[in-house]
Amino acid sequence: MTEAAVCPVPHENRVHPLGPPAGFEEAVSNGPVKMIWPNGVEGWMFSSYAGVRKVLSDKSFSANRDGAPDMRTEGEPVLDSAQPGNMNALDGEEHLRLRRPLSRGFMVKRMAEMRPRIQRIVDEHLDEMERAGTSADLVSALCLPVPSLVIAELLGVPPEHQALFQATAREMLGKNGSRAEYEAKAAELGEVIGKVVAEKQASGDTSDMIGLMVNETDFDMQELMMLAIGLLVAGHETTSNFFGLFTLTLFERPDQLEILRRDPSRADVIVEELMRYTIGRLGGAGIARKAIEDVEVDGVTVRAGEWAVVSLHANLDEELCPHASELDLERRAVSHLGFGFGPHQCLGANLARAELQILLQSLFARFPDIRPAVPVAEMTFREDMITYGASAIPVVWG
Repeated sequence: MTEAAVCPVPHENRVHPLGPPAGFEEAVSNGPVKMIWPNGVEGWMFSSYAGVRKVLSDKSFSANRDGAPDMRTEGEPVLDSAQPGNMNALDGEEHLRLRRPLSRGFMVKRMAEMRPRIQRIVDEHLDEMERAGTSADLVSALCLPVPSLVIAELLGVPPEHQALFQATAREMLGKNGSRAEYEAKAAELGEVIGKVVAEKQASGDTSDMIGLMVNETDFDMQELMMLAIGLLVAGHETTSNFFGLFTLTLFERPDQLEILRRDPSRADVIVEELMRYTIGRLGGAGIARKAIEDVEVDGVTVRAGEWAVVSLHANLDEELCPHASELDLERRAVSHLGFGFGPHQCLGANLARAELQILLQSLFARFPDIRPAVPVAEMTFREDMITYGASAIPVVWG
């Protein structure tokens, strides 16, 4: 076991944009490490498959984020644990009170019903790319708009507000944003959601997520607003980044891209392997939990009051699957941690899977010779965001 003075997590320290931060793999190679985050908070980082699952599922750890390790070096977090509707910072029954009703909107059956609509949205954007010529920025043409439109439709928010979703995400998830800036954007988005809420109350409509929350739950208005904003922001931001990173990974591995091209019907399994490998390869720090009692994880004792942070580098643990450090799109799907684990596992995982499968199948079917216009290592990435992804992905075809 080693101890590091500074946590090697900043995105800008990556030797390659699709690889881990410099020094990260060496730091975690011998087990848990005690680290100091950019905001000065100390904690243990766990990166084994078993260790990450334990931290994310054991009741000895709390999701309350007051004083948590953070990528921000100064300023207060934009959200605090006491904010009504901040589901990700709650434990036990209070967390379940908010999560259970929302789960209905993300069930496998509901996602299956949405697939034709997702396909139409994707096809419309691919049509636009084709009409525009033989080059595009994949981020602005596909990665950002498609998830924005899909989550807006699922929630019942008019799609013309997708630019506002993205602006709110930048403030919520940006490393340099202030609470005041986030609250200003959230208030603007709240006005849009407020109009939708009023319409749902008047009509009794429960066909979308906001209608369900308004008419079939006991959520108060503050909770409802926070939940809606959180779902809108997370629903487009994470899927957008995943799709961009998956595409870049395939560009870097033409042998693996050929497997997708040869049998696109396996997109469901392929997405699971890309999620496992791509997110695991990035390494770095992830979700933080505070110990509420002494608990042993991977041979170390995390004392009550100490922080534990997980790394999804655990997806490359040989305990999960043989040759875990290799990308193999012919591998059977395994129980990776790309969508988290335990009671806070990603609520929208089924939606993200459906979108990613359709996006990958459709992009490479429409443009079989699509390729990066510049080397992946020379592309720009989002250094100002806590969530990692490409700022732009210039591509050409034809």
